[in-house]
This record gives sequence, structure tokens and C-alpha cells, in this order.
Amino acid sequence: MKFSILIPVYNVERYLEQCLKSVINQTFDDYEVVIVDDGSTDNSSYICDSFAEKYPQKIHVIHK
Repeated sequence: MKFSILIPVYNVERYLEQCLKSVINQTFDDYEVVIVDDGSTDNSSYICDSFAEKYPQKIHVIHK
């Protein structure tokens, strides 16, 4: 693994899917994504979990 991309999340449901798709669609693939959900009260947590389920080798979620 060459590097980690850290994405802090708190109630960003409106932008989160676009952000994660942008990262996943990069041509460089030697990375991991660590999403830190800081207690979101919207659907951000669900979006994080669905991407982590779809890309388990790339995306890891920490819920606070």
C-alpha cells in the first residue's frame, strides 16, 4: 500500500457519494481509503457502509 486517503465525514450526505466515486475512479490504485464518520445524523453513515461493502479491499470505515 503506497498511501492512505483519510476522509472525515459529518452530515455530508449531499456530497459524499460523489467524493467516494471520484476517489474510486482514479487510475492509480495503490491506496486505501479510511473514512471517519464522526456521528453523522443524516444518511452519511449508510453511504459509507455501502461503499465499504462494495469495495472491501479499498475502503475502511470508522464510526465514532
